[in-house]
Amino acid sequence: MSTTVFEKRTAPATTDEAAAPAAPRPRRRTRKRLGPGRPIPYGWALGPVLLLALWVVGSGTGLIDARNLPAPWTIAGTASDLIADDRLQSNLATSAQRAALGLVFGVAAGLLLALVSGLSRLGEGVIDGPVQIKRAIPSLALIPLLILWFGIGETMKVITIALGVFVPVYIHTHNGLRTIDNRYAELAETVRLSRLQFVRHVVLPGALPGFLLGMRFAVTAAWLALVVVEQVNATSGIGYMMELARTYGQTDIIIVGLVVYGLLGLVSDALVRFVERRALSWRRTLAA
Repeated sequence: MSTTVFEKRTAPATTDEAAAPAAPRPRRRTRKRLGPGRPIPYGWALGPVLLLALWVVGSGTGLIDARNLPAPWTIAGTASDLIADDRLQSNLATSAQRAALGLVFGVAAGLLLALVSGLSRLGEGVIDGPVQIKRAIPSLALIPLLILWFGIGETMKVITIALGVFVPVYIHTHNGLRTIDNRYAELAETVRLSRLQFVRHVVLPGALPGFLLGMRFAVTAAWLALVVVEQVNATSGIGYMMELARTYGQTDIIIVGLVVYGLLGLVSDALVRFVERRALSWRRTLAA
């Protein structure tokens, strides 16, 4: 009986069974690639647009008190009046000039000090400690001392902005220099590069990612310092316009000034990020 059962189990398949098509194999699910996904066109503007939409909805439904925060259309009307009177353009030009001068001097100082400190142990010992002390002291806390030294004119304002700018440039550029792979230095010695050629072909490209990251912090620091220094005995600039509006209780003009500062910060950061993508297009990162 056991033999009969075995024969039944091992009997060859019939002709119909052999001709039947094989069952389809289940499809293998393609695995999603890890990472942030593809870049979104104008993705940097998505967050500000959502904030503006919330502002519009809140003002339209009455959730936001107009006495505390005027509606966007009110702010737009005020900005239009300021543009018609040429007040906004002239003050914006003055503010941009101050920020640009402070940014230029601060970036130059931070880059130069980072190169000296990053390429020399002696330079690091002399420079890094004072820079770290300055890093712990807010630039705005130095304003009373800077007023005593340089007065309350344009020099004090530009120096205050430069002091807020050079620290992030120094920190990130110095870090970029110290994280360059030592094999590149050994290769430069092998091909007998001079000191100047080593700086040009190895040091500067290696420090570029850190420098550009420091620039993103630097442009933000420039606008932050500008907000404060323009309210210290200034006769022009966006901060002066806001301080004058505070005196007369003109909330809408204050909001216009804040919006201008925010847009300046957003645009300048977008420009630095654009340069970063172009200059570092050779890197394969999640941001690419």
